[in-house]
Amino acid sequence: MQITRYTDYSLRTLLYLSALRDDELATITEIAEAYDISRNHVVKVVHNLGKLGYVFTQRGRAGGLRLAMEPADINVGRLVRQLESNLRAVDCEGCALEDNCSLYGVLARALNAYLKELDQYTLGDVLADRATVKRIRSLTL
Repeated sequence: MQITRYTDYSLRTLLYLSALRDDELATITEIAEAYDISRNHVVKVVHNLGKLGYVFTQRGRAGGLRLAMEPADINVGRLVRQLESNLRAVDCEGCALEDNCSLYGVLARALNAYLKELDQYTLGDVLADRATVKRIRSLTL
């Protein structure tokens, strides 16, 4: 399974925010520039992450955003399920084999195994790798 760019950008945004000090706020423009992605994409991502409770946003001149929870409380599998609009293994509609095919079951089990693996990790686990944290922090400077 391949996650969408939207989910990818969401994960990157959360990683970026996790590298901030407790008193720091980031801006959408900073995140977009750090990853060289469209500011409009980051706006959509941040809006949704805020609605889901992952990001705290502060409006105004001194505004910005930060994580709304600890990285250890952000489960990667749950986040992917919340962000991905289509988690079907395959679309069998209209296939000549639709009523008599075991391939769908194989692919569905593979998808479930993929999600089960993601369920074992939090954002905090990803940040346990010092090289990853160092690289993320270099983006926030």
